[in-house]
Amino acid sequence: QVQLVESGGGLVQAGGSLRLSCAASGRTFMSYTMGWFRQAPGKEREFVAAIRWSSGSTYYADSAKGRFTISRDNAKNTVYLQMNALKPEDTAVYYCAASLITGWSRTPERGRYDYWGQGTQVSISS
Repeated sequence: QVQLVESGGGLVQAGGSLRLSCAASGRTFMSYTMGWFRQAPGKEREFVAAIRWSSGSTYYADSAKGRFTISRDNAKNTVYLQMNALKPEDTAVYYCAASLITGWSRTPERGRYDYWGQGTQVSISS
């Protein structure tokens, strides 16, 4: 049974940092693209960043470029999202997801992801 378990969320002040973790289990993820999405109250779930597990290649939403870094640890079967220079508008529930998608053009589409975690709350105070 595939499980994606997020952790690392919390409440921080604007300008601060957080590192989210996504522990993956239940299958081999080497062929997968791992993505981070977020959903703020009253808004649609939006793409943040993605990484190809096999190559480590990455792809970011414009809102994440220069502030967020996605990475993975093969030995721990864990994907990370390092978030720096956080802003109040980054407040959301952050979700980890897994997809077999191979092209970058459709990577931000949440419908392309087969497995999802339960989410972790990130709150940024001004």
